[in-house]
Amino acid sequence: MEVAFRWSGTGEERVRSFANSRPTAGGTHTVGFRDGVAVAMTAFARERRLLTALDSEISDDRIGEGLTAVVSVKLDDLELQGSLREVLGNTAVRACVGQAVREHLGRWLEEHPEQGVAALDRIVRAARRG
Repeated sequence: MEVAFRWSGTGEERVRSFANSRPTAGGTHTVGFRDGVAVAMTAFARERRLLTALDSEISDDRIGEGLTAVVSVKLDDLELQGSLREVLGNTAVRACVGQAVREHLGRWLEEHPEQGVAALDRIVRAARRG
């Protein structure tokens, strides 16, 4: 798998996904990506006491403001679903991508806390507005 992402100043979310170099309309790999980011950001926020006890977990639907991402996976047994066969359906991919994103993003956040706080601040503000 390969994942690249960043938050920018725009409010727009742009997530592109691929399975075996074929563009997809999402699926288990993008759900796993969002899960991993949400868990890593929540853990970082709790460790830094940036979320209060009253604040809920950072949900995967709150991370998107200003997010640009590419999620690409290579699979031996590709399962595409939907009428156009454009949605990845391999269930094991969700957990695999989620765990990898959680681990790598968690490590990056520890190494770059100022940038992590800035990204977290954007997410928390969007959640409180939403």
